[in-house]
Amino acid sequence: MKHKTISERDNFLRAVEWRNPQWIPIKFEMFPAVWKKYGNELIEVVRRHPLIFDDSGEGEKIWFDDKDPLFKYRTYYEDDWGCVWYNLRDGNLGQVVKHPLADWNDLGRIKIPDPVKQINWDSLKAIADEAKKRDLPVIGEPESFAQVGFFDRLQFLRGLENLLVDFITEPPQLNRLIEIVLDYNMKYINKYLEIGVDVLWFHGDIGSQNGLMFSPAVFRKFLKPAYKKMFLTCRKAGVHVWYSSDGNLLEIVDDLVVCGISIHDPQVRPNTVDGIANAYSGKLCALVDIDEQMLPFCAPRDIEMQIKEIIEKAGSPEGGLMIYAIPSEDVPLENIEAMCTGWEKHCFYGWP
Repeated sequence: MKHKTISERDNFLRAVEWRNPQWIPIKFEMFPAVWKKYGNELIEVVRRHPLIFDDSGEGEKIWFDDKDPLFKYRTYYEDDWGCVWYNLRDGNLGQVVKHPLADWNDLGRIKIPDPVKQINWDSLKAIADEAKKRDLPVIGEPESFAQVGFFDRLQFLRGLENLLVDFITEPPQLNRLIEIVLDYNMKYINKYLEIGVDVLWFHGDIGSQNGLMFSPAVFRKFLKPAYKKMFLTCRKAGVHVWYSSDGNLLEIVDDLVVCGISIHDPQVRPNTVDGIANAYSGKLCALVDIDEQMLPFCAPRDIEMQIKEIIEKAGSPEGGLMIYAIPSEDVPLENIEAMCTGWEKHCFYGWP
């Protein structure tokens, strides 16, 4: 068996900072629905791959779980901003079904939570301290998806269709809403920086299968200034920024770099391996998301070949590459294991 001679934290930061990591890091996450479907069989898979998972017998679960009210099956939940969520898929994340600012007339009555009081910072500090003790990368993540994001929060409040129309019609209320959400996020960021994390995680799905949901000009006018303020605050404090956004963002990779983003997780299907290699290499660390649409239907060998292709085309011994594995409950167990074995076979620089 291969043996790691440096810590997970050291290797992770080497990959982000192009300082010759010993291996290509893998981020392996599974929603509660996957654990509910496979149970002990999945635990056995985890135990067979200790280079990826810890020794607890359960491995790394996704950071939100079915204790989060957003995962409560067939249940409505109102978050601290007044957005109402509903879940139609057991063990998966719900979505917002009622948007408190669908009508701009309600802007003056918007609920604005105080992140200092809203979030259990003692709990997040304890999680960070435990990661430091175990010499793991200290990644700042929210307690719930209901607390997260900038673009996310704008569209949770307005509704996606309304927000996209706002980007075209530019009502005066839009700038006020951007100010409100940015002010909240800056308070959230500053609290997290007090904890002393290595990386701060942000979410905002702005891509479709073919490109951005809107023009690059819209991104640069309405989102980029806020992103720069948030993310450069982190970078000036010595904290890396992981921006998670699905879809095709190839048109604005250079903008992401200017905003201060260190890590982005492009998906293979909308971006292609060649597209990722051409746009990301040497600019920011690509946490490449293995083709999720392929996983339920392909053979295990196909997964290994895709991992190999990603490494050959987008990888470098200097760093700048990670692998992201997020199988859903419709992925066969043998394909989940193939993600592990493919990584073990190809992701160790110069190892036998």
